[in-house]
Amino acid sequence: MTGSKRIEGSVALVTGANRGIGRALTEALLERGAEKVYATARDPKTLDALTQQHGPRLVPLRLDVTNTDQVAEAARQAQDVDLLINNAGRVEPGELTGEAIVDVARREMEVNYFGPLRMLQRFADTLAQHGGAIVNVNSGAGLANAPILPTYSASKAALHSLTQASRALLAARGVAVFGVYAGPVDTDLAKGFDLDTTPPQDVANGILDGVEAGNEDIFPDPWAVAFAELFNSSPKDAERQAAAMTA
Repeated sequence: MTGSKRIEGSVALVTGANRGIGRALTEALLERGAEKVYATARDPKTLDALTQQHGPRLVPLRLDVTNTDQVAEAARQAQDVDLLINNAGRVEPGELTGEAIVDVARREMEVNYFGPLRMLQRFADTLAQHGGAIVNVNSGAGLANAPILPTYSASKAALHSLTQASRALLAARGVAVFGVYAGPVDTDLAKGFDLDTTPPQDVANGILDGVEAGNEDIFPDPWAVAFAELFNSSPKDAERQAAAMTA
């Protein structure tokens, strides 16, 4: 178990805060007493409603996690951050042997893996100074590939590996690292799939509950909890269950 992180009084930064889990996390952080939340999006105008609702405790920032200069500028502006939530994600359904699949995989990796890596690179010193924490919002697909989204799952597996490495390497600097392994969530990413989903507000609260409890691996919804039990008892059975989703 990694160190717990108190939400009340924290200064957080959330990537991809304008919709879905990111928006729900931003609102949940403020409801739980975060001192300030840097809410980031590629287009800051998409954060206007949140800004009007929450006032000066919410600070909108332009941030495309694939843009090295924008990541560096965000780190320069947000030097008081003690809770970094890497939530921004990208998914593009595609045939594994399709003509465009390599380009699809590159775009997903840029957001889902290289994005959190860029954020880690730029924010590690700040988080160490404040005894902070990193939360990587992953997916059950990062533990067992869901072949309906083969390259997305691969990018999330890369994020899982990065989470493990950063947890081990940053522990000595006082930085806690949490991995979140959510199931299907009722967001734009799940549209078009016949899946039982969980509301993003419930997932956001499950994530923050896990952070405050110090659970380094967080399974924030009923599907994720059941999947974790299966994965922990038999990774091969979890693989088979994920593969069955193609049927």
